Amino acid sequence: MDFFRTSAELWQNWMQNIWPRSQDGVGIRWPVPDARLADWGAAWEYWVDAWQRTILFGDVMRQRGNAFLEHEERGKPPLLVFEHEMVVDGRTLERPVNYFLVRIIPPPGTTTDRRKRPFVVFDPRAGHGPGIGGFKVDSEIGVALRAGHPCYFVGFRAEPEPGQTLEDIAHAEAHFLKAVAERHPEADGRPCIVGNCQAGWAVMMLSAAAPELVGPILLAGAPLSYWSGKGQQNPMRYSGGLLGGSWLASLAGDLGNGRFDGAHIVANFENLNPANTLWTKQYNLYSKIDTEAPRYLEFERWWGGFFLMNEEEMRFIVDNLFIGNKLAGGGIVTSAGKRIDLRNIKSPIVVFASWGDNITPPQQALNWILDCYATDRELIAREQTIVYLLHQDIGHLGIFVSGKVAQREHAEMVQGLDLIETLPPGLWEMLIEDKHPDAPGSELIPGRYLVHFERRRLDDIRSLEDTRQDEELFAVVARASEINEGLYRTFVSPLIKPWISEATAEAGRRLHPNRLQHHLWSDRNPWMQAVARLAEQVRAQRRPVSPDNPFLALERQVSDQIERALDGYRDARDRTSEALFEAIYGSPWVQAWLGLRAQAPEVRGRDDVYETLVAQKIATLRSRFGEGGLREAGVRILLYAGADEGTVDTRGFKMLTRVREEHAELFAGRRLSGAERRTLFRDQFFMLLLDEKQALASLPKLLPTQAEREAVMDMVRKVLSATGELSPARKDRLARVESILMEPAGAESRGRQA
Repeated sequence: MDFFRTSAELWQNWMQNIWPRSQDGVGIRWPVPDARLADWGAAWEYWVDAWQRTILFGDVMRQRGNAFLEHEERGKPPLLVFEHEMVVDGRTLERPVNYFLVRIIPPPGTTTDRRKRPFVVFDPRAGHGPGIGGFKVDSEIGVALRAGHPCYFVGFRAEPEPGQTLEDIAHAEAHFLKAVAERHPEADGRPCIVGNCQAGWAVMMLSAAAPELVGPILLAGAPLSYWSGKGQQNPMRYSGGLLGGSWLASLAGDLGNGRFDGAHIVANFENLNPANTLWTKQYNLYSKIDTEAPRYLEFERWWGGFFLMNEEEMRFIVDNLFIGNKLAGGGIVTSAGKRIDLRNIKSPIVVFASWGDNITPPQQALNWILDCYATDRELIAREQTIVYLLHQDIGHLGIFVSGKVAQREHAEMVQGLDLIETLPPGLWEMLIEDKHPDAPGSELIPGRYLVHFERRRLDDIRSLEDTRQDEELFAVVARASEINEGLYRTFVSPLIKPWISEATAEAGRRLHPNRLQHHLWSDRNPWMQAVARLAEQVRAQRRPVSPDNPFLALERQVSDQIERALDGYRDARDRTSEALFEAIYGSPWVQAWLGLRAQAPEVRGRDDVYETLVAQKIATLRSRFGEGGLREAGVRILLYAGADEGTVDTRGFKMLTRVREEHAELFAGRRLSGAERRTLFRDQFFMLLLDEKQALASLPKLLPTQAEREAVMDMVRKVLSATGELSPARKDRLARVESILMEPAGAESRGRQA
């Protein structure tokens, strides 16, 4: 009864959204007629403009169809705006795959620094083709190039190699990273890898299996905890349960003669927002037909490219990620018996998510942290640094294709990598603010924005949603999926496969609505040739309507009503889906029939082997309190004096770089690599964490001369003062350090490091 009552309420709400009532509650609230609608001159002006826009709209759609066919004939190459050259073709490897590695050729006027770490961008294989990471000049690749980094791109071809698996792809990607590292022996650290959307989980799996190959990891809109989300805001997570599990993906694979059509995934994306898919995107083009066409066609070149997967690849994704949610919990095991444990990753991880993303909400992007680490202490003990950045409203595609996001968020993430590597282990939030010229140390801020990092706890991640109890039902879904998959494989699949050939599979792909529309709007349709001729005449005699035309205002009102109606349908559909999902999988009868009660995800148990390694690490650190020299002492003092505030920003780091260069003679002219800097800051952080008193008492051994002590204290004060006047707490901490340094160093031998 609750389900039917909820459905009735949703229907009423939808009808109210479509036809709002008048203020007195009686009748439908229609727009107040504009008296100027009786002006026949305005009507004729609008009619001419509307008819011309219709012809031009049809011509743009014709160009879109032609571009789609041309892209197919060229083999669907990556849609990168940058010139590139092949480095490694995955088809030539021992286990061939359809992936490849290309080097991005810097555009004229752009130079790269051989000492800077290379960037490797991995694009998602989620129905569309590759290129979104370098789709525009203002993109992930673009901002990395402008920052002086060598850039590489990992893409894929439209057709998978016969028999290739996701494990084969992981081996190929590891080979790619080795090739990049070999090409840049003088680089300041291992390659930084960028994982977009679905490529994010692939990057994380690779990094967990081979942590020695990767440098900092940037995850953009990448879902790792598929069961997470919030009600109707993230309805895609319910689709697997409402469709009965993964058997439908297996059916699609059988109908595709062993290959899964990416057009199905794209259709699911479009179904999330029917208003945009069915109306808003097209009306935006129609209403701005004189200026919008280039941008529309540029985006549609990528959006209209559909790529294939082997059935086994898609089944692995659905069973282990979409429905099984096994990655965060360590439930994925390779063919060699090696368990994929994300806690093995040692490189800093930066997670970029948005509240406006209904495909990968922040919960899906971040809850894997809660599944991997039970406490903040464990996160720190495993020497992991995780930084997250939350956008307030950008949509899923905007994370990758928005020029504004590239110029702000992506650019600052690239610029801040060196600082991120020096952050102590733990959880941090990256915050970007506009630069104020009168702020202290504003001259240290190179661009338009001030970036700072604030210490966070796991509870801050938990607070991003009200509860995770709704995830318990997805364990029931996973069980139902296993049963349905088994039934399909046993009884249905053997009846379908004999009737499917490559010819029938290709015919099915050609008739998919997302492909068929491009053919119908292209020059292969004889009717469209007349549209092209009419469009030429219209452009020669174009008569745009005046902006204040009353019929144009009426057109926009009608468009808004249509958009609201479709949004109302979407909201009603999503609420009904959620209610139906909970009614089915929350039922004790269904759970009893499946032999599984709804339960929370399993919490990882104690890892005795790792606890032993931690104990050994602690013993080693305790024996090294008095080892080191000026670098170790300076970092130790800096971390201790700044421990009163859980905030680090770019001004302090810029000042740290400046004072290091000013006192280069004290460091013997040697510049530490990124990995060495990370190790230096990490070890000094842990020493203070283990025994602050002993760590400070050992400082005189690290600085045997008065000149060194004065130089270090001067550098530390400059760094801490970069953000403004020192707080009383920091002054007290520095005073304590100075009192300790006044003590003689003694005659003990000092292990100095270069």
